[in-house]
Amino acid sequence: FAPTTMVAPRHATVRAPLSMVKRPSLSLFKRSLPATKMADAALVVPDAVPEPDAVSTFQKLSSKFVNLFPVWTALFAGAALYNPNLFLWLTTEYFTAGLALLMLSMGITLTPKDFADVFAEDLPSVITQWAGCYVMMPILALALSKMAGLSPELTAGMVLVGSINGGQASNLCTYIAKGNVALSVIMTTATTISAIFMTPLLCKWLLGAIVPVNAMGIAVSTIQVVLVPILLGMSLNKYSPKTVEKVLPVAPLLGVFSTIFLVASAVAQVREPILAAGWGLQLPVLALHLVGGLLGYFVPKMQGFDETTSRTMAIETSMKSSAFGFLLAKLHFETFLTRVPSAVSVVWMAITGSALAVMWKYIPVADA
Repeated sequence: FAPTTMVAPRHATVRAPLSMVKRPSLSLFKRSLPATKMADAALVVPDAVPEPDAVSTFQKLSSKFVNLFPVWTALFAGAALYNPNLFLWLTTEYFTAGLALLMLSMGITLTPKDFADVFAEDLPSVITQWAGCYVMMPILALALSKMAGLSPELTAGMVLVGSINGGQASNLCTYIAKGNVALSVIMTTATTISAIFMTPLLCKWLLGAIVPVNAMGIAVSTIQVVLVPILLGMSLNKYSPKTVEKVLPVAPLLGVFSTIFLVASAVAQVREPILAAGWGLQLPVLALHLVGGLLGYFVPKMQGFDETTSRTMAIETSMKSSAFGFLLAKLHFETFLTRVPSAVSVVWMAITGSALAVMWKYIPVADA
């Protein structure tokens, strides 16, 4: 999609920062937005040959399906609680492959120039959100765990959720909230790559005296599941753009299907502990995402960031890659209960992020 007249072309000598102007979305969801929402998002289709009716219909249906992501998440999580056997076939190998597929789908939308643009134009907003992800959220998770009187194992799982990277679904919720989707993708990518060293360091620092932590194992898994697929996707984008162009229309569907099955698998594997923990665990996990999102909004506002950027940062801070946290807990923490908060988080993360997005959808952006 081409930018409107509000946005300077990419080759122009003067360009406004991402945090001030809406650029065309780098997100996978950009190619599946229905025509009515394109207008709302100030995106226009470049002059081109009209698409066949079948392709247009597919894109509209795909967009509607993707936009209902929180609904599918809740339904699949409920199905997993009701009958876990439906999803127990999704073993660790399949789970890992699904996460790698999500990271690959992010990588094919990125180029090295995107990162250069961030360092040139939007570093303050990216750094602020990064601090929210890796400073505020881990400390908040630990504090909520102590306040709720959680066991050491559940506390470790809570801190793990607070210490992981932002989730890809934040890009969709940012679009719904009238945030800056391009900036959202860059922020998600920044925290995702940083997870290679930040997640193991935070877990070792905050949890080392609580439960055994395999920090090196966490780092290796993060490189395998996160960094390698992203680099592969960027390479495909650079050296085989025609292939990427063919894949992009179905990539949102693949991303949503991968996510909801990962959610269902995580919930199914720890169904009994989830039910046994009750609201004593549900409420702290909900508070982590809700309070994190509210702080992620008001702190940037107090620092002088505009409304669009503040909404983007709030959703990025609230929505974590909880499925990845579940995999790390399963592979590198000795205690079984450590993986339970991540399984609970995958549901509350989607509900909280989408609730914030829908609320902001109906509140005009005053400084737009």
